[in-house]
Amino acid sequence: MNRFLSLAVTSAVILSASPALAHARLVSATPGDGATVAAPQTISLTFSERFAAPFSTIELVDGRGRLVALTKTVSEDGKTLGGSFAAPLSTGSYRVTWAIAAADGHRMTGTYSFTVR
Repeated sequence: MNRFLSLAVTSAVILSASPALAHARLVSATPGDGATVAAPQTISLTFSERFAAPFSTIELVDGRGRLVALTKTVSEDGKTLGGSFAAPLSTGSYRVTWAIAAADGHRMTGTYSFTVR
C-alpha cells in the first residue's frame, strides 16, 4: 500500500508541476526568420503567453552592424512585442534580437535574420 501511495503522490507532484515548467516561446514573427520582404515599416513577434513589457526588448541591427531606431510596441493582450520605424528599411540584411521576461519570471531570448529586397 505504501508503494501505491508513494507512486500516487509522485505522479501528482509531477503532473501539477508541468504547467509551471512551461516557458513563453516565440510563436510567430513578421518578417519571419530567413524571409526576403519588401521594405517593412514594422516588426512583430508573438509569444505563447503574456510577458512583462517593461522588462522586454527588441532590437534591429542592419548588415553593417548599425542599430536601427524603432519605437517599441506591445499588444493589448501582452503577447506581441513589436516595433515601428520612422522610415521603411533600406535594402539589405537585418538581425532581430529580442528578450522577454515571461510571466513565470524566466527570461527568454532569441535572434533571427531577414532580408529586405
